[in-house]
Amino acid sequence: MSTTRRGVAAFLGLAIVAAAAPAFAQQKTAMQGVSVEWGDRFDSAPAAARMPKTTVPIISEQTLASTTAALQQYIQIENQGGWPAIPPGPVLKLGSRDPAVRIVRQRLMVSGDLPANAGNSDVFDSYVDAAVKRFQARHGLIANGAVGPDSRAAMNVPASVRRHQMEASLARLATLTRKIDRRFVMVNIPAAQVEAVNEGVVELRHQAVVGKIDRQSPQLDVKIQEVNFNPYWTVPSSIIRKDLIPKMQKEPDYLTKNNIRIFTQRGEELQPEQVNWQSDEAMDYRFTQDPGDLNSMGSMRINMPNKDGVYMHDTPSKGLFGENARFHSSGCVRVQNVRELAAWLLGQTPNWDRSQVDAAIKSGQRIDAKLAQATPVHWVYISAWADSEGVVQFRDDIYNLDGVGQIAAAQ
Repeated sequence: MSTTRRGVAAFLGLAIVAAAAPAFAQQKTAMQGVSVEWGDRFDSAPAAARMPKTTVPIISEQTLASTTAALQQYIQIENQGGWPAIPPGPVLKLGSRDPAVRIVRQRLMVSGDLPANAGNSDVFDSYVDAAVKRFQARHGLIANGAVGPDSRAAMNVPASVRRHQMEASLARLATLTRKIDRRFVMVNIPAAQVEAVNEGVVELRHQAVVGKIDRQSPQLDVKIQEVNFNPYWTVPSSIIRKDLIPKMQKEPDYLTKNNIRIFTQRGEELQPEQVNWQSDEAMDYRFTQDPGDLNSMGSMRINMPNKDGVYMHDTPSKGLFGENARFHSSGCVRVQNVRELAAWLLGQTPNWDRSQVDAAIKSGQRIDAKLAQATPVHWVYISAWADSEGVVQFRDDIYNLDGVGQIAAAQ
């Protein structure tokens, strides 16, 4: 084990677990004897708060082993009483002075984000700021250092729920690692993240937008066959019923403004005013959106034939990638910086490189690029895992497939 991994293991395993006590009375007593003169100064953040970057895939033997070890640490934390809950209150950030800051310190010490000897001051100093950012990064939140509603909610998830998430994710990881491909793409749905993996190394990692709670992205194992540049978008029947018809009832020019055309089953084009939008008549027609800046698939679609009819694609709504909770789609997966992923997928296909990808998009023409070799793609549901450095990651059980919603409610 490297020096870094030994350090992280010690940080997460010994000092942190030892700091946890059911009523936190021993911890509080110990803190009162620690000098906290530095606590009111806003000096530079400690290096220990920086998050390591790893190229180890989530679907790997290394992640399976790291997560198995981390589970034992969380079992121990749970057995020693878990961590305190942060009470409701104002946003806490660098420079704040509030009694709740002491509780935030205790919470972060137990989970290993803040050293156990970091004091008990009620001032939100640079050490707490760095620890909060580390916590946020581990939980897929925007790492701004402020303890607002999202961070407070994540901190207040009980240790028992986190332990249960790890157990559920471990069971899935154990199955997935039995069939590791040499070269593949993975979409981790709870993390809304994409990995492009080659020979056991993550070569690309992308933010994503995945399915809403009521229109979930499915777990699947299929193969990517081709990349469609400047595609037409045929509106799925579910979206016609749930979105398009209600839109047209309120905005009669919605289709025209968004370059969506209507066709009968015989291929005859209709005008919007020829359809009775107060009925289900629209379900009998095909709706196609022309290529362009308004196209819901953006500049490309990554085609992967499957029974659910889902795929990966670009999007004109780039701002969604900067949100904490990226669950906005109707089941398909939108990929940030999708050009890079397209170039990676076509990297083994003759006459295709990044410049060719850019040229195809710029042309504005519909171009289908078939992969020389189909690439396996796995859409998976892993809400808890530990990376190769021993850093434990958690994401919301957004579809409640881990069952942690019932556990939290029961507690």
